[in-house]
Amino acid sequence: MLILSRKLNESIVIDGRIIVKVLRIDKDTVKLGIQAPLDLPVHREEIFEVIRKSKQGSTTDGQSSTPGASAPQAAPPSERPASPGSTPDKK
Repeated sequence: MLILSRKLNESIVIDGRIIVKVLRIDKDTVKLGIQAPLDLPVHREEIFEVIRKSKQGSTTDGQSSTPGASAPQAAPPSERPASPGSTPDKK
């Protein structure tokens, strides 16, 4: 695991395609902005686990699944990065 320190408004770049930026720091919460290609799913870990378990369940229910055969799933709008110049939804 690579561990990096970043300050407010600083970013890291992954593979030249993914940008992770520190948007806000509040007490014990850090808000990150993630800019990634639309064909690359981006999920919170707990959502990813639900998707993974769901896919495992469908393969054990007798449905065959070929690795890489399904189209990539786009992340729900609440998990996709805002386009440049737009403001994120307040929640």
